[in-house]
Amino acid sequence: MAEENGVYVFCCIHVEDEKDFGSVHFEGEDRPIFTVSYKDAAMVAIEAPIKIYHPKKDNLMKHQQVISNVMENENAVVPISFGNVFQSLEDTEVLLKNLYPQLAKLFPEVSNKIEIGLKVVGKKEWLENQVEQNEGVMKQKQNVANKSEAAGYFDRIKLGEMAQNFFNKLKKEVEHDIHESLTKLSVSAKSNETLGEKMLLNGAYLIDRDKEEAFDKKVNDLHERWKGKVDFKYTGPWPAYNFINIKLKVEEPT
Repeated sequence: MAEENGVYVFCCIHVEDEKDFGSVHFEGEDRPIFTVSYKDAAMVAIEAPIKIYHPKKDNLMKHQQVISNVMENENAVVPISFGNVFQSLEDTEVLLKNLYPQLAKLFPEVSNKIEIGLKVVGKKEWLENQVEQNEGVMKQKQNVANKSEAAGYFDRIKLGEMAQNFFNKLKKEVEHDIHESLTKLSVSAKSNETLGEKMLLNGAYLIDRDKEEAFDKKVNDLHERWKGKVDFKYTGPWPAYNFINIKLKVEEPT
């Protein structure tokens, strides 16, 4: 039995007229991309099966690819998270109508803006060297090594706390030098929760499109200063994922 199609949505744009964004190969076939409009707002969408979409790499890349293509042609793009599919065109129109007050405020805020991501990850050798230079941590490490497993239980807890405090101090140093420098060139900036044991910064920066070159230069300057200690993972441009919070919910108009 064939799956019933609904309307899968990618993002909202600030436009008066219908737009043509070509097609995307999604769920095994090429699907035309179309817009669903209300006043000066439109949702970029395709027809796709109504089901739960799992965030597999290929699906996520297709979702992002469509948004990136839209961003090349449109100045005000409000991204919609992966996996949102609605029963019908009518449901999508109701959703857009309900979202319109939020979108009317958001469009000026994201117009001509892009999001840039920067993850800073400590190099293993440098991190180990920093730990070895910390007298307190090394002394506690020796205490643990000299005791039996049972006798060293609280010493190990203390060592873990000392190591965490030391790592937090390194994070603050990176935040002060790297994140704060980039925040000065941004309209808005966020330091998100870090992932893994070696990540020192997980930054997101909303910048004016015409400031991208100056922002790139600052990132390169900072990389030169830190290159023996950390690796930079610089991503973007993206739509303003970290700076927008839209709840997708179909409600009856009040």
